[in-house]
Amino acid sequence: MEKLKNLINHARQGNQDAFAELVAFYEDKVYGLSYSLTKNQVDAQDLAQEVFLQAYLAIRNFRGEADFGTWLHRITVNLWLNNHHKKKIKPVFNLDAPLETEEGKMLRLLPDSNDGPEEITVQKEFQRQVKAELKNLPPAQQTVLILREVEGYSYIEIAQILNCSVGTVRSRLNRARQCLQKKLRDLANNEGERGK
Repeated sequence: MEKLKNLINHARQGNQDAFAELVAFYEDKVYGLSYSLTKNQVDAQDLAQEVFLQAYLAIRNFRGEADFGTWLHRITVNLWLNNHHKKKIKPVFNLDAPLETEEGKMLRLLPDSNDGPEEITVQKEFQRQVKAELKNLPPAQQTVLILREVEGYSYIEIAQILNCSVGTVRSRLNRARQCLQKKLRDLANNEGERGK
C-alpha cells in the first residue's frame, strides 16, 4: 500500500515511470469495467486507453480523497457516459460468436453439465435476453447495475465513482432491477404463451 502511495505521489509530480507502473497495476480492472460497459473488445481497449490518457492529464489534480482505483473507475464511467450520449452506441453481444483473444479466435465452450441440448439452448437464450434488456436500460441505470452486480462495488464506492449520493445510487439500482425484472417477466410470459 505504501508503494502505491509513493507511485501516486511520484506520478503527480510528473514521473512518467511511476505513472506507467500505476497503469500496469490498474489496467486489468479498468479494462474489465470498460468491457462490461462497452460489451466488445475494441471499444473496451479504446475506452481504457482514453481513461489512462485522461488520468495522466489530470493526475496532478488527484487529491487522494477517494481510492486511486475508484478515481480511475469514475473517469471510465464518465467517459463511457459521455461517449454513449454522443454516439448512442448500440453494443452487440453474440454468445455464438468466437471470443477474440490476442492469440486469435477461440470458441466459447460451455461447462460440462447434465443439461441436455434443449436446456442449454434455453439457458443461452435467457442469457442473451438478459444482456439485450440490460443494454436497453437508460445509461445511468445500466451503469449502476454493472458497477454493483458485475464489478461488485459497494453503494458508497458507486456513489464516489458517479459523484452522487448513496440514496441516488440505491434509487437508480432499484429502478434498474425493477425494469429488468419486469422486462424478463414479460419475456417469460410471452414464451409461455407461445408454448401453449
